[in-house]
Amino acid sequence: MVTWSGGEGAGDRDPVAEGRRILGLRVLLQILPGLLVVGGVLYEGLTPRAFTAIPFFTAAPLVAAPVYSLGGTVGVGAVALLATYAVHARFNFAPDADTATDVVTVATVAVLAALINRVVRRGDQRLASARGIAEAAQRAVLPRPEGRIGGFDIAARYEAAQADAYIGGDLYAVQDTPYGVRLIVGDVRGKGMGAVAAVAVVIGAFREAAEQEATLEAVAQRLERALAREGTRRGVIEAHEDFTTAVLAELPHGDGIVRILNRGHPSPLLLHADGTVRSLFARDPALPLGMGDLGTWPDRAEETGFPGGATLLLHTDGLSEARDAHGEFYDPGARLEGRVFPDPGTLLRTLSEEVRRHSGGGMTDDMALLAVRRK
Repeated sequence: MVTWSGGEGAGDRDPVAEGRRILGLRVLLQILPGLLVVGGVLYEGLTPRAFTAIPFFTAAPLVAAPVYSLGGTVGVGAVALLATYAVHARFNFAPDADTATDVVTVATVAVLAALINRVVRRGDQRLASARGIAEAAQRAVLPRPEGRIGGFDIAARYEAAQADAYIGGDLYAVQDTPYGVRLIVGDVRGKGMGAVAAVAVVIGAFREAAEQEATLEAVAQRLERALAREGTRRGVIEAHEDFTTAVLAELPHGDGIVRILNRGHPSPLLLHADGTVRSLFARDPALPLGMGDLGTWPDRAEETGFPGGATLLLHTDGLSEARDAHGEFYDPGARLEGRVFPDPGTLLRTLSEEVRRHSGGGMTDDMALLAVRRK
């Protein structure tokens, strides 16, 4: 059993309040072009002729360009142009040099705003396309498991530290096999496409080995060999530098037990139905996958009870190493002690929200979560 180690940091942010601030900013940007035009007209009406409101009228279409459609941006430019002529016409209906200069200035800026709008929209389309590709890659490499596999309730969640990123070096997989439901959660060293490629290698090797190998120890050795082959293919230097921390679990059909094999990864947590939390520490820690050249430590799966109503939580260090403004780590065991969740999905959503509050919304590492509940 673990004990409570303290409350949330003082630097925590309320995500609801943050969402309201963002919504308020968006509303302001939507109405700001109109306010600028109205403000320009009032400024011209309340000040002597020597003063000009042209900065108001030129700013309106420029503000509209990134937030309005092309039609909306052109409309704001046209309104600003009409307002420019109208404020001059109150003094003299016949156009003079000042009127012509101001009208040409506003018209030029309105055209530039329309061009800016097209550039921004094309950038948005490219970003949306890249985002769609990233989502497709995530579904292919990290497909979300079914909600119920082999009689167990399953939930998985991936949280990227970088905004608009969908996949990185963290991984999870669930496989129903003749030997029971087998799971893996891991964290590949490094970032970028190299890490994504290693994730694909590990998951592919795991799915094949989980079906064919009779023990978790043999599965781990298959993963070791797969990473060794990948490292050799990518180069001698990378072969010695790349590694993956991982924890493998096996839930035999019909037995109230779980077998855990840990390769240098954060320990899983076992959440009992009464709120008790237990960390499943490895008695014989082993090196991460991909570091077999440094030594030969035999893998040993450790067996523990997995009673009905209990939930097994596997996670990467993006959860346990998230820091608050004072540098204090988020301790999932302490935070979950004494709490009961209706299902694994609710547990993972709660953890995700609490970690983001704890870190002030500034997570520095990706986070993969996998929860399994025995009915």
